[in-house]
Amino acid sequence: MIGRPMPARVRAAYQAEMHTARTATTAQARWYHLERAHILSQPWPWPHTANHIAMFTLAVRQRDRREALGQVIRIIVAAPGSALGRYPEGNTGRATVGLTQPMPVPDDLAAMLQAA
Repeated sequence: MIGRPMPARVRAAYQAEMHTARTATTAQARWYHLERAHILSQPWPWPHTANHIAMFTLAVRQRDRREALGQVIRIIVAAPGSALGRYPEGNTGRATVGLTQPMPVPDDLAAMLQAA
């Protein structure tokens, strides 16, 4: 997907998930929506990196050192991994999940990504 823009439908869903993450009232809801945005963003370098920056910011606000460190590593590898098509599909992007561990993609997101 190098050089290919994020399709409008995927971009709208990604932006909606990021917005909902910013405005959610609980940390659990914020993480849930950031994870969904992560799955949508993986094929595109900049949105993927921006998602990890948002995850890092939330981890710092929560004073979660392990998560923050995990996000620093992911920020560094997100863009190159996306540009090269080397990312674990469905991975939620959290530090509690292996960096290269593929995971099932939620059905609604899978359908959207397949259409892209």
